[in-house]
Amino acid sequence: MKMSADGKSGDIFIYGEITKYAWEEFGEKSAKVFQEELSALGDVETINLYVNSPGGSVFEGLAIGNQLKRHSARVIAHVDALAASIASVIIMAADEVRMYENSMLMIHNPWTFTMGNAVELRKKADELDRIGESAILDYLAKAGDKLEEEKLREMLDAETWLSAEEAFQYGLCDVVEEANNVAALISEELFAKYKNVPKQLMEQQEEKPTISEEEMKQRQKIAEEAKLNANYISDILGGM
Repeated sequence: MKMSADGKSGDIFIYGEITKYAWEEFGEKSAKVFQEELSALGDVETINLYVNSPGGSVFEGLAIGNQLKRHSARVIAHVDALAASIASVIIMAADEVRMYENSMLMIHNPWTFTMGNAVELRKKADELDRIGESAILDYLAKAGDKLEEEKLREMLDAETWLSAEEAFQYGLCDVVEEANNVAALISEELFAKYKNVPKQLMEQQEEKPTISEEEMKQRQKIAEEAKLNANYISDILGGM
């Protein structure tokens, strides 16, 4: 999270999996962490939300989306590479969605792992239906008359990966920008559960770039400096 020099706008990044127990060093984000960052921005006029996420916890994502809806600032969501699953629902809460022409949006019906007797399984299925209906309302509210509910349900059933241009045609994106060089964030665990992961994303996972020893040292230096700064800020705030 960072704020502009004039204090009128702020940036928040969701660059990792959305989970209840978030590890910031891995880019993960929870609703609690997001709320803390949102509060720290203060009374800004514009929030730029930068997203590169494979999805994650539905309830954490819904909470994040509702936090954005309640905020008085104008929210602009930027899909830097990928907004998949619940991450795609989160950006529907924005006033404007911007995608690079090589970024992607993935939508599907919610799923879960469960066990138990027939009554318990039916209860879980009903819960998934209610969650799915909530997401459908968010998608349709964003799309307006560009997307019929029947077509949306078909895409959700099929687990659909949309290019920026396709998302724009369906009203799920407002602006398509020139391609950037940000790589889609790969979550091997989540992607293994998805059915239709595009070939280019899987190839990207297989061709992870190597990091030179010098670059690794530089990254470690940056991480150490960031940790020192964080500790310094914590000491200051602890004395107030």
